[in-house]
Amino acid sequence: MPEINDDNLTIPEHIGIIMDGNGRWAKKRGLPRTAGHVQGARAFRKCVGYCRDFGVKCVTFYAFSTENWKRPKAEVDAIMKLFSQYLDDAMKMTEEDAKFIFLGNPEPLSDELKKKIKIVTDASAENKGIICCIAINYGGRDDIVHAVKDIIAENVPIDNINEQTLSEHLYTKGLPEVDLIIRPSGEQRLSNFLIWQAAYAEYVFMDVLWPDFEKEHLKNAIEEFSRRNRRFGGI
Repeated sequence: MPEINDDNLTIPEHIGIIMDGNGRWAKKRGLPRTAGHVQGARAFRKCVGYCRDFGVKCVTFYAFSTENWKRPKAEVDAIMKLFSQYLDDAMKMTEEDAKFIFLGNPEPLSDELKKKIKIVTDASAENKGIICCIAINYGGRDDIVHAVKDIIAENVPIDNINEQTLSEHLYTKGLPEVDLIIRPSGEQRLSNFLIWQAAYAEYVFMDVLWPDFEKEHLKNAIEEFSRRNRRFGGI
C-alpha cells in the first residue's frame, strides 16, 4: 500500500513514467532530435534519485516502445546507442543498492545490449533498494500476448486461469500494481504502456517536456496523487 511521509504526502508504491517530449525539446532549440534523447537520459538518471528521495519503492520508465521501431533508422540507432549508456549508468547505480528489471522482448536488440542487460540484472538481483524497471521494446498489448502464450505453453488448465494467473506471467510479475502514471509533454494517453498493470492507477499529465523534468515536477505529481480518492470500484 502507498505510504504517507513526513510532508503528509501519500507516496505511491509504484510509479510509471512515460518519458515523452525529447524530440520537441530539441526542436524548440533548433537541435537534432538525438540531442533531446541525450537530455532525456540525464533526466532519467536524476529522476531515479528523486524517486528514492521520496521513498518510492518501484519506478518504471517507458524507454522504447514496440511502436518506436517505426521511427527513422538514424534516430533508432542513436537511441539504442544511448540506451547502452543508460546501462552503464544503471551499473553504477547498482552500487547504491538499486535493483534493475527490464521489461519487454529483448530479442530484436543487439547482442551487446542483451549482454549488458544481463550483467546489470545479475549484478543488482539481490539489491534491496529502489526497484528501477526499464521498459525497452515494450508494449502493453504485447505484454499480454506474451503472457497468454506462456500460459498456453505451460498447459495451465482453463479453470485455473484468472486475473492472478495472467499477472504472474506478465513482464512485471512480482512487482506491485502501478499506483501512479506520470506523462510529461502535454500528451494525455497511455500509448500502450502498462495497460493491464495500470487498471486502477491515477494519471497525472504535465506540460513540462521530459528533459526539463525536475524534482519539483515529481513532487507536484505526488501531491496531486495524494489528493485523489482511490475507491477501487467501492464507495
